[in-house]
Amino acid sequence: MRDERQGLLSCADTPTNSKMRTVRALSYDEADEILHGIMDNRKINPEDAVRLISCTGETARLLRSAAAAIRVRGKGRIITYSRKVFIPLTNLCRDTCGYCTFRKDPWEKDAKMMIPEEALSVAESGRQSRCTEALFTLGERPEQRFEEAQVFLQKLGFKTTLEYLRYVSELVVKNIGLLPHANPGTMTKKEMNSLRDVNASMGLMLENVSERLCMKDGPHAHAPSKHPKLRLATIKNAGELKVAFTTGLLIGIGETSEEIVESLYAIKKLHDEYGHIQEVIIQNFRAKPDTILKKNPEPSHESMQNVVAVARLVFGEQMNLQVPPNLSPTTYSDFISCGINDWGGISPITKDYVNPESPWPEISAMNEACTKHGFKLRARLPIYPEFILKKKDFVPAPIKYLIGSMIDKAGYSSWSDQHN
Repeated sequence: MRDERQGLLSCADTPTNSKMRTVRALSYDEADEILHGIMDNRKINPEDAVRLISCTGETARLLRSAAAAIRVRGKGRIITYSRKVFIPLTNLCRDTCGYCTFRKDPWEKDAKMMIPEEALSVAESGRQSRCTEALFTLGERPEQRFEEAQVFLQKLGFKTTLEYLRYVSELVVKNIGLLPHANPGTMTKKEMNSLRDVNASMGLMLENVSERLCMKDGPHAHAPSKHPKLRLATIKNAGELKVAFTTGLLIGIGETSEEIVESLYAIKKLHDEYGHIQEVIIQNFRAKPDTILKKNPEPSHESMQNVVAVARLVFGEQMNLQVPPNLSPTTYSDFISCGINDWGGISPITKDYVNPESPWPEISAMNEACTKHGFKLRARLPIYPEFILKKKDFVPAPIKYLIGSMIDKAGYSSWSDQHN
């Protein structure tokens, strides 16, 4: 049997080159047996998931093929995206992550807290470009760290950034007619509930469940809200409140294959209990200048493909699985063959403020890539069709009519399903 099908894997073979115990690679025949069992609806166990992440060669191709088949069985041959406008309400943040360039201190040149009129202007430009989603991305609780944020909020009559977010979200719904999707960080159940009736969906990246990454010299050492217990609590709050929720993993920040798998199962456990995770994102770390992790190795394309495929096996055929296409600009279409069925939010007019060095692909180019692989590209709302049509208690009553006015009979966007 060829070397690529067996042998011992060192840490250099893991997605992040992080230190971890040696894992015995699966042989092709072992992988074939496991994958046939999964195709017959047998659940994958964590040990096999870890070993599959590290497979190579023909075994890796077998893994990806099985994941793609499971995706087709559950999702058909449609790949979705959300046509959005990106509204960075503020880039001030109490946290300092080792890889983030979005966050600013108040004295930095690009520090920003948007006034309502600015947010509404951006949202209106999105409406004119047939967007349906107003993506609110913001730093977490800057008023707890910066007096400048406190003063800004007080002048507008608010105590917290989350109160202000609620106000601006409502303005966008009532005055522009777009659907907000908020990513404000960790939230208590009360805070999330205050946002629920003016947000079609919400999101928070789990990133990873490893507490080790929060320790000294770790990427989350100076980011208290990145502690996995707090993030898992927020995701649980969303389930209890019946919020259609987006979460996911960030691959390449020092985690091990075991920690990747543990993180996938942590999300799955919450979804199995509440049924509220509408989408899981598998996002690749990109090293950026002027950050602590600027010299950290990025995950290889092959490793990312394996992680995506394993995520499909873990979550099964019904989960919506996404990879951000702008972070793999020349190879994103390869993930179609690994089991994804969504590209996430794509904006025709605003940049990705979290990854400004990575422009969105043209929607027409994405359509061509999907067609080449035998799939159809469809626009969706920030809340997925199955939540609109089958899980109606997840649709906030105050914006139910607005959501209904934007969809076709299948629950896809009737506003923006044109590929330009």
